[in-house]
Amino acid sequence: MAAQKLAIFGSAEIASLAHFYFRHDSNYEVVAFTVDDDYVEGDSFENLPLLGFSEFQKRFPPREIALHVALSYTRLNRLREEKYLAAKAAGYELPSYVCSRSVTWPDLSVGDNCFILENQTIQPTVTIGNNVMIWSGNHLGHGTAVKDHVYIASHVCISGHCVIGERTFMGVNATTADFTTVGADCFIAMDASVTRDVPDGAVVLGSPATVMPADDRRGQSIKRKYFKL
Repeated sequence: MAAQKLAIFGSAEIASLAHFYFRHDSNYEVVAFTVDDDYVEGDSFENLPLLGFSEFQKRFPPREIALHVALSYTRLNRLREEKYLAAKAAGYELPSYVCSRSVTWPDLSVGDNCFILENQTIQPTVTIGNNVMIWSGNHLGHGTAVKDHVYIASHVCISGHCVIGERTFMGVNATTADFTTVGADCFIAMDASVTRDVPDGAVVLGSPATVMPADDRRGQSIKRKYFKL
């Protein structure tokens, strides 16, 4: 069976990594890269054509190719969300990548345009939404739901029956207790220990966690610094 053709939206580090993983561990053949028209620098990336998105749509219509949006957590995942929604509106299939070098179970539910790297332990009845990035070496406990556009860094431990809200960022070595709900648009910092529910928009620091509500000026300043909001 011939490999399906795939293009990658992006021309930076994440796009380069997506190219590597899809090339070595999937049934997709990466044939081009695309970015917004104003961000085209040169005519190639990773020795493949680099096209502005308007030109890309003319040369590679949705019936001929799939597209994977490979962007990081800029603007607290909003940039990746915007480009994901634009690609979806243009009619492109948005395949997910789930590394084969992880532990998963047949009932795992994964949305589209996810990028899930190696050495995950993902237990039964976990659901992962659309456009989620999960870096290497995490634990997702049974019954947990990760909502759309979330970014999870490495060595995060999410205990059973947790909910991680839309666009939330979870830093390296963050942990959550069982049955914890983390709201949308939260920043869970490196090493944070989440032992109770977290409201939408909060910033969580430290162990035990310090939770700043969405209108806290220090929390707002931290978000602006990290995500250029």
